Order: sequence, then structure tokens, then C-alpha cells
Amino acid sequence: MKNYKDLANHYQEALSTLYPPAEIKQLFLMTYAFVTNQNSVHYTLNSTQEITETRVQEFIQVLDELKTGRPIQHILQTADFYGLQLSVNEHTLIPRPETEELVAWIIQEHQNRETLSILDIGTGSGCIALALQKHLPHATVDAIDVQNEALTIARSNAAKLHLSVNFIAADILEWDSFMQPNQQYDIIVSNPPYITPAEQKDMHQNVLLYEPHSALFVEDQAPLLFYDVIAEMGKQHLSPSGNLYFEINQYLGAETCDLLSKKGYTAITLRQDLNQADRMIKASFNPHGD
Repeated sequence: MKNYKDLANHYQEALSTLYPPAEIKQLFLMTYAFVTNQNSVHYTLNSTQEITETRVQEFIQVLDELKTGRPIQHILQTADFYGLQLSVNEHTLIPRPETEELVAWIIQEHQNRETLSILDIGTGSGCIALALQKHLPHATVDAIDVQNEALTIARSNAAKLHLSVNFIAADILEWDSFMQPNQQYDIIVSNPPYITPAEQKDMHQNVLLYEPHSALFVEDQAPLLFYDVIAEMGKQHLSPSGNLYFEINQYLGAETCDLLSKKGYTAITLRQDLNQADRMIKASFNPHGD
């Protein structure tokens, strides 16, 4: 292999049984950016440039891990989310584009607020909390997670990005043991576990083998467990003009809306993602009904 184009072709051949060609190209370009600190335009202009054997080995090292099915974000230990570069590892979910859409919705609706209090539940790498803090600088942001290993990554990301988020180790299923009685938030947002075991057969092996199952899966008999618990908490801890925002299971949009309605939530909005899948919900709760 004399040049970068040869390497790109080698990636296509080596990964052809695992990924479609367009995804392999993306994996190569992500590796190129990581190894050379240059973008895809630079690759296009320099694809036939001769490279050293040492540089070739850097690409092969990443490729050997990719061939095991390990996600490239875990190999490179970094992921992009809403313009932020975040550290990730096996203790955190890799941020998805659908979650960026949820963040964009919140920012769009609240960017003109002078004051804002936000709670992010199940923060993982901190992606939602940090993106909201970055783009809603007047907001105070709390974020909780049950996994200390995930919180270590989240705090590291906050420090690296110079963003102020209050990260808390807590189990949302026991919210009444740590929430102060008068604690209120204008926004409660969550991307909780929502994938049922029945859906696992359609998932790529690099998700099943390498991402934290506690952040992904719920039991078949209680697929809306976290939505139920968080909605109940929201009745106590949302401010009068506050909103609940969820990322949801695309197959349970109607059921999630129905759950919220039965709990007394109003102005329930179900929104699709760019792939036309039911993906996010916004709801309000007014205890006085006016």
C-alpha cells in the first residue's frame, strides 16, 4: 500500500462482510481524520500521496479492531455530537443523530429564555446536558446517571469543553429519595433505555457486543418503565410552565403519548426524526389544569 487511496480500498475489502460500502468509506474517513488530523477534503486532494510504513500501520491498527465489530467511536475514544467532540467508552452510549434532533428541538424552543433550569436523566457521556449548556448558556443544568463510570466520562467531557453541568450519581427509579421537595425544573429531558429484547435481532452486533446494555434495554413486560417513572417525577418537579422531552421507542409512540395523557400531561407533541420514525415527545404538566 503506497498511498491513502490504497488504504481506502483495503478498508473496503476487509470490512465488506460487516458494513455497506458507504459506511466503510465513512469509517475510513473517520480513521483518516484521527490519524492525520485532517478532513475529508484533505484526503480527496492527497489520496495518491505516498505514505510511510509507520503511517500505514496506524491505519491497520484501527482496521484490525474494526474487523472485530468494535464501534469506531470506542476505538478512537471520541464521538461528535451537536458540534461537540466527546470522549466515549464502553460505559457510555455512542451519541446518535436522532438525539441531536431532540437537542435541536429544545434549543429552538428555549433559546430566548433569560433563565432556565434543566434536568437530564440518564446522561451517559453527558452529550444532551453539555450540548444544551453550550447553546443555552443562561441555563443551569443538572444531569443524573446511575453508572459512576459514565459520570466519570461526563465530568471529563465537561471539563475539557469548559462547560458547567452539575453531574449527580442517582437512580431515577428512586427519585423520591434524592429530589428535594421544592426542587423544580423548566425542562426535564431523557433518552432512557427503551429497546425491548424482541428488537435485538434487528440490531448490529457492534451495538449488542460493545455498548452498555443497561443504557439500551428494558424488559418486554415493562417497555415504558422509565417513561412512567420520569413522568410521575415530572408531576412533582416540573415548574408550572415546564416541559418534559423524551427520546422514545419508534414503535411505542402512541403508547407513550397515552401514558402521558393518563397522568394528566397536556400539549403532548409526537415528532418524527429525519428517517420518518416516531422518535421524540414533548409534554406539559399543569397541576391546576388551567
